[in-house]
This record gives sequence, structure tokens and C-alpha cells, in this order.
Amino acid sequence: MQCRRHIPGFAFSLVFVLSYFTNKFVLSVLKFTYPTLFQGWQTFIGAVLLLLSGKLGWVEMSFITRSSALSWLPASLLFVGNIYAGSRALSRLDIPFFFTLQNSSHVVTYVITTALHREKHKTHRLKTISIGLMLLSAVNLPLCDPQVDPSAYLWAVCHLLCAGAYKAFEFHKSSNLSDCEQYCINCLFSVLVLALAAHPTGDLTGALEFPALYSGVFHCGCGASALLGFLLLLVTVKLKRGLSREHVGIWFFISKVAPFSFRLSSFLRTTATCAKAGCLEEKEVAH
Repeated sequence: MQCRRHIPGFAFSLVFVLSYFTNKFVLSVLKFTYPTLFQGWQTFIGAVLLLLSGKLGWVEMSFITRSSALSWLPASLLFVGNIYAGSRALSRLDIPFFFTLQNSSHVVTYVITTALHREKHKTHRLKTISIGLMLLSAVNLPLCDPQVDPSAYLWAVCHLLCAGAYKAFEFHKSSNLSDCEQYCINCLFSVLVLALAAHPTGDLTGALEFPALYSGVFHCGCGASALLGFLLLLVTVKLKRGLSREHVGIWFFISKVAPFSFRLSSFLRTTATCAKAGCLEEKEVAH
């Protein structure tokens, strides 16, 4: 009986790890560094699957009013900045470095919520110490990186600022929207913004010249990333419904520590070799 209670947590951890490593594979191994298209594809599939699931009754979604959607647009804008900057940073940083910087988004959330609720917010010493340690680890991270890429850290800072501000907005804004409805608005808004930005950023032109554009490995990677992103939403909603905020935070922590324990970096290197070999073979067959 105790094991069954932890099934949503284990499912979340598994999908979380697979999702990030699949994204890392497409971004860093296949080098598809066109975030407006990659994230636009993921959010488009996420929106389609979510709306379809709502129609079939698999997820609870009610009609979203115009006023509710408009009031949530600031969060959707932060969501776009979060996924775009996160994609840029993840393509240049190793996953352990990315997760360490990503954790600093809690510092941003803490600062914003404390400033907005100064008279109501009680500062706990242990929480203040943990926030300080998160910030200290992020600041010292470039010193431990043998190959410091300033642009990668700049995008990571943008990512954590948007992620932290999004969490603060979600906490501060009293909304009658469910998690699925919020995500649906985020996805639809992201598809629109990223589609408009694809040509001005040069991503559309660059993608047409991408060497592995017609590779089966690339197609499988993009398909898996979109599907895992949607599954991650479902298991996250399931986790939040059954557990308190503190317990959800523990499962997030376990999910970020798990990749280091499994040493999946060796898997990534092996997969990279196989993928490159597969792309070369397909190219030779095409010629």
C-alpha cells in the first residue's frame, strides 16, 4: 500500500529525467539549436494533445473565458521566455550545471514573494540559509566549469529569472484556471509568439539547412521530446493533486539528483556516436 502511494512520484521522476535527456540529445548531440522551432513544435503538440484529451474527458478542462485568458497572459509571456532561454542554455550547458542554475529560480521567487507580502511573510532562518546556498552555488558554478561559455550562462540567467517570476506570479495571482487550463493557454500563446519569431531570429532559414533534417533519428527525437513534455504535464498534475507543496518539492529534488546517480552522461555519449553513424548512413543512402 505504501509503494502505491509513491507511484506518481516515481512516474514523475522517470518522465522528468527522460524528458530532459531527450531534449539534451536533440539540442546538443544532433545540434538542432533553433529554439523557436523546437519549442514551438513541443508546445503545439502539447496544446493539440491537451485539447484532445479534454474533449475525450481524460483531463478536466472547462471552457476558458476571455477575461481569464487575458489575465493569465503575463504568465504566458514569462513561460515563453522560460522555455526559449532554457532551450538556449541547455544546448550549451551540461545537465548538472543546468540543473544547478535552474534551482536558483527559487531565489527569484523568494525575493519577489517576500517583496510583495513583506508585512505577511515570515522569514524562516532555515529557508533563508537554503536560499543563500542555492545562490552561492550558482554564483560559484562558472569557477568549476572548465569550458566557460558566457552566452550559455547569460541564457541560463534569463531562464531562471523567467522561471522564478512565473512561479511568483502563479503564487500571487488568484486564478480560477486549473493547471491544465493554464498550460493550454501557455502552449497556444507560445505557438503564436514562437511562430512569429521563427523568421526574424533566423531559425527558419537555419533549420532548412540542418544536415539531419530528414534523418529518422532526428524525427524520433523530436517526436519523443513532444510526447514526453505532454506526459510530464500529466504526471505533474497528478503529483500536485495527491501531495502537499513540500512533498512535490522533494520529488523535484529527487528527479534532479537521479541523473547524476545513474551516470547517464555515458549513455548520452554512446547515443551520440550511434546517432551520428545513423545520420551518415542515411546521408550515404540518399546520395
